[in-house]
Amino acid sequence: MTATDPSPDTALDGAVDDALGSYGAVDALLARYDAVRAHTERLAEPLSPEDQTVQSMPDVSPTKWHRAHVTWFFETFLLADAEPGFAPYEDRYWFLFNSYYESLGPRYSRPDRGLVTRPGAHEVGEFRRNVDERVRAVLAGADEGTLRRLLPTVELGFHHEQQHQELLLMDIKHVLSRNPLEPVYAGAPLGGAAGAAGALGAVDPGPMGWVEVEGGLVEVGHTGDGFCFDNELPRHRQWLEPYRIADRLVTNGEWMAFMADGGYGRHELWLSDGWGRVKAEGWRAPFYWTERDGAWFEHTLHGTRPVDPTLPVAHVSFYEADAFATWAGARLPSEAEWEHAVVTDGQAEVVAGNLADTTTWHPRPAAPAAPGGPRLRQVHGDCWEWTSSAYHAYPGFHPPEGAIGEYNGKFMSNQMVLRGGCALTPPGHARTTYRNFFPHASRWALSGVRLADGGAPVGMGR
Repeated sequence: MTATDPSPDTALDGAVDDALGSYGAVDALLARYDAVRAHTERLAEPLSPEDQTVQSMPDVSPTKWHRAHVTWFFETFLLADAEPGFAPYEDRYWFLFNSYYESLGPRYSRPDRGLVTRPGAHEVGEFRRNVDERVRAVLAGADEGTLRRLLPTVELGFHHEQQHQELLLMDIKHVLSRNPLEPVYAGAPLGGAAGAAGALGAVDPGPMGWVEVEGGLVEVGHTGDGFCFDNELPRHRQWLEPYRIADRLVTNGEWMAFMADGGYGRHELWLSDGWGRVKAEGWRAPFYWTERDGAWFEHTLHGTRPVDPTLPVAHVSFYEADAFATWAGARLPSEAEWEHAVVTDGQAEVVAGNLADTTTWHPRPAAPAAPGGPRLRQVHGDCWEWTSSAYHAYPGFHPPEGAIGEYNGKFMSNQMVLRGGCALTPPGHARTTYRNFFPHASRWALSGVRLADGGAPVGMGR
């Protein structure tokens, strides 16, 4: 593999030019800032102060922590750099709400975030309002040269907050799942006919189809147009053998067949570490499934509902995804295969699908295959899709200088890449080149499965 233009620095410079051109006047930039910040508050609005304080496991952060941390980000990386006479809103918040930036000093232990009852949700709101006023003042008073210098940080702050908007929903889903009263975050979603899972399902996605992809010497990675995270760069060449990729995600019904065939009890299907997890943690179904009187139910942000066989399976780990693929006589696609298939299918530029729209927040069935239309279904949205690719640097990658350089690069170990976005991903945040990543055993993230193979016949339950 060899790196090709643009380089990371060139691509990021181009993104600044694109952003300056798209915003035009400062008023448009401030409107974008207000929209991103207001959406976080809308997501938190249905939650009580008690809801916002709970940390139900180490991977989950309290809602008020998310609200405070994204505010800390703008204060730390924007105001500290550009505000005349800068002083932090509260010195101790730099310690409480620093996530993992070692170069910025000590931080509070992540697994103990739920013990911080003060500041409360209301005080966090006051912190947000204070920082918002100061950010608006800095941006409104900046000349073009200063805006050019600050804009990469502002754009990163927008996308960082959108990441935490997604995490806020994933995390509160887990928090509410631990409550025996089974509280509902939001009412029934709109649209669709009533089915086993209410308005979420009732559309038969049809049988899984396969899309043949030629492969060859392909280019993957961000093109340099618009915003991207540093881990999406540089664009580079990679050789792919011919392959096939499934036209939709694996469904709950197909996963039930895997379970009925002893999928969670057959060691030969599992990687060794995954089999160890199965035995140690008692896995026998996807994360949010529970069995009641012989029937399976699924916890969602809209409440606990009977499992709908037409919906994509969700909240499964990489280990489970890999075991299912082995059982099906297939495999998981590499991230380069996934990206190249989307590009060749003509769906790379227009990113549309079941992304977070404040009404669904759960995977929907794949639309029936459309003759003459795109061959791949559910490319963006519904579930983050596990790939077979370990999360590592692209050839020629180097992190930015300073504390921002800790954003992605230092996590390139013991994680797997996911692609596509999910039903909790804010619209405008997903991209074809977006590289999400989680540890192999993660199940609380909204993750699903798309199969691939090298062209041999695939039969469920080999």
